[in-house]
Amino acid sequence: MSENTSSHSKDCKNLNEWLYYLETLHNIEIDLGLSRIGLVAKRLAINFDFARVITVAGTNGKGTTCAFLENTLLEEEANNQKLTVAVYSSPHIERFNERLRINKTDVGDQPFITAFEQIEVARADISLSYYEFTTLAAFIILMAVKPDIIILEVGLGGRLDATNIIDADVAVVTTIDLDHQAFLGNDRETIGFEKAGVFRANQHIIIGDIDA
Repeated sequence: MSENTSSHSKDCKNLNEWLYYLETLHNIEIDLGLSRIGLVAKRLAINFDFARVITVAGTNGKGTTCAFLENTLLEEEANNQKLTVAVYSSPHIERFNERLRINKTDVGDQPFITAFEQIEVARADISLSYYEFTTLAAFIILMAVKPDIIILEVGLGGRLDATNIIDADVAVVTTIDLDHQAFLGNDRETIGFEKAGVFRANQHIIIGDIDA
């Protein structure tokens, strides 16, 4: 057993204990890349074929764009479309549960705890960052709930962000500015390339930057 499959996870009984454990699990806070999370996602059979997925990347306006989409789609629900709309975003402001909401209601503690337990078994000796671990947990919950629409807000960049293991139906890139330059590059063109990593062939793409 590696150091990463610590027995300390067995002592986790509530959400706060799990989150503390996850903070100590990986030795690099920001560790971009899809190889680790992709392998664990495969073991967990992560699949969103049941939903339409919208991924939102960019420097500014991601949260606002997600909220606008959420509100618009839920208005469709009010018009007898009966859509279930989920939003995954990060970081949270006050409570961890804010990171995943279904029809504007934050997911409770127990679904996260159950998902964390599944991931801890599936990952075995694969080390996951806090963000990768919690993203997978959100994905497990979404597979159980099976909403009609899933809106994913990219955490950092796009191409190597954990959310990008999912092929979206619609990819949105808001405005591009200089941000997280140590990870994404020193100019808008390079950073924009990283954000545009959420694009796929034959996919609907929306670009919000007026000087792309």
